[in-house]
Amino acid sequence: MTAIGPFDTKRVMAAIPHRYPFLLVDRVEKIVPGESITAIKAVSMNEEFFQGHFPGRPIMPGVLIIEALAQAAAIMAVEELNLLESGKLVYFMAIDGAKFRAPVEPGCLLTLKVEYARKRFPVCKFSGRAYIGDTLAAEADFTAMIADPPED
Repeated sequence: MTAIGPFDTKRVMAAIPHRYPFLLVDRVEKIVPGESITAIKAVSMNEEFFQGHFPGRPIMPGVLIIEALAQAAAIMAVEELNLLESGKLVYFMAIDGAKFRAPVEPGCLLTLKVEYARKRFPVCKFSGRAYIGDTLAAEADFTAMIADPPED
């Protein structure tokens, strides 16, 4: 299949509802439909979580690295299923095998690589890895579901 992308922040925000301070994907490098996504998170000292994690030694919380991977997966699913402006949301269902290999610090360019492990819409399994250059920083397998948002 032919890869699509790159997508800027505006296109990222059209695909998922997350906004500052919780939008953790800055751009998409490419999506290979039905297979994978490569996205970027530019880690800045201006991130709110660095105020308390940790003073004097700022490190991006591992759970937020996994969230960034999940947001990349959501973008891939929304693009593949043509769900832009549908109102559908992608919800976490499970996280398995999360491992944190290297600290992610301000100034890092975090490359998010996510592949489908199993596709059975509306539930999909993904395998994600976050890299700083060629160094594996974190990895996890996770399951997500595409659904309507909760009613008010």
